[in-house]
Amino acid sequence: MAVALDDAFAFVRDHGRGVLVTARGDGRPQLSNIMYVTGPDHTVRISVTDSRAKTANLRRNPQASLHVTSDDFWAYVVLDGTVDLSAVAAAGDDEVVEALVAMYRQAQGEHPDWAEFRRAMVAQRRLVATFTAASAYGMLPD
Repeated sequence: MAVALDDAFAFVRDHGRGVLVTARGDGRPQLSNIMYVTGPDHTVRISVTDSRAKTANLRRNPQASLHVTSDDFWAYVVLDGTVDLSAVAAAGDDEVVEALVAMYRQAQGEHPDWAEFRRAMVAQRRLVATFTAASAYGMLPD
């Protein structure tokens, strides 16, 4: 059932975990459990590593879907859209790491050791995947 994008995004904003669906090279779906933070204009930001299948899939085809369920599993939303990938974190003070710091703060608050966090983002070759929703369907709670 089609769901208004604003209503779907309100549901997504209230959660923080979902399943990102990307397309493998052979067209079959690749599903990845993810944590995310919401941004403006129906966007969701996800911290990913450069070596993961979902990252390679998104470089090949930026179309994706994000499936989010309620805690009781009976309500859900699927957002369809596209993903933009940032550069890979290269230095502890680059703009990618700054974006990852902002995402962590939004999701978790303050980190006990920001210097260690920044080093880890570079060592893990992290980047930011920004999903922009274009349409939605699902079943929202009453």
